[in-house]
Amino acid sequence: MDLIHVDVDGIGVMEGVPDSPFMKSAAEIDDVIGACFSTRSTRVLLYSSNIPTAFFDLSSGEAGTVLQKLRNYRIRLAIVIDSNRPAFSSRFGEMVNEEKKGRDFGIFDARDAAFEWLRAPR
Repeated sequence: MDLIHVDVDGIGVMEGVPDSPFMKSAAEIDDVIGACFSTRSTRVLLYSSNIPTAFFDLSSGEAGTVLQKLRNYRIRLAIVIDSNRPAFSSRFGEMVNEEKKGRDFGIFDARDAAFEWLRAPR
């Protein structure tokens, strides 16, 4: 799995490797959760290239599966949208807007913005 543990101001974050499509389906989020457990991290930063493109189509159910599992374990997820950004379904965009009210999931254009959000308390 292409995840590395990084320290951000004393907070452990599991980070995906940019341009590395390591998740082929939502079921592989279990591997990410396992990596979090092994490093005692409660924060994950992934790049859009790390996750299946179906994640960005809300009708696929991929986003719901991933986000629910992460919520069950109280793991926060930030996704940095890289240059090969997949198209968002209209419903996915609506979900992202709704998620902005919480602290469990965020979409960002840059790694630094994602880390800043992950550093903030719940």
